[in-house]
Amino acid sequence: MSDTPTDAKPNENEVPGADAAAQAAPNNAAEAPDLAAELNAMRDKWLRAEAEMQNLRNRHKRELEDARNYAVTKFARDVADAAENLRRGLDALPAAEGEDGPIAKLRGGFEGVERAFIAMLERHGVKAEDPKGKPFDPELHQAMAEQPAPEGVEPGTVITAWTPAWTINGRLLKPAMVVVAGKG
Repeated sequence: MSDTPTDAKPNENEVPGADAAAQAAPNNAAEAPDLAAELNAMRDKWLRAEAEMQNLRNRHKRELEDARNYAVTKFARDVADAAENLRRGLDALPAAEGEDGPIAKLRGGFEGVERAFIAMLERHGVKAEDPKGKPFDPELHQAMAEQPAPEGVEPGTVITAWTPAWTINGRLLKPAMVVVAGKG
């Protein structure tokens, strides 16, 4: 019989593959800087992906708020037209000079309706702004005409407002139609 055992049992304290790991150890030391660079690259990619996801969530939240605040813009523009027509109707009524007749009662009733109507619009973020006497702002006003500036009025000031400027939650809904003071 030979002196080399063919049925040798592995040592119980020995870890399988330890020889292979020991032989690969010098290579692992050489690969450590590469692994650190790869780890940093992956960390950078992960941080960028997290930042992109947070930006996406913020953008989505902002778009939802805008949709909620401005979804009724077309409807609000039509309602603003109705409010302007109500004001035109009130202005067309003859002046109630101390009389208690039917015209005075109609005027009082329509003015009450107008006040309630405007209050309801304001509760929902729709506001009218009278630009008369304010400097012309192309973001809020539409110049319909220009007239020579009366005495004491600076050029570029709104002299007359045919309609008010309407906004919904701070965003322009309908520009004011105005007459602007020009250079005299």
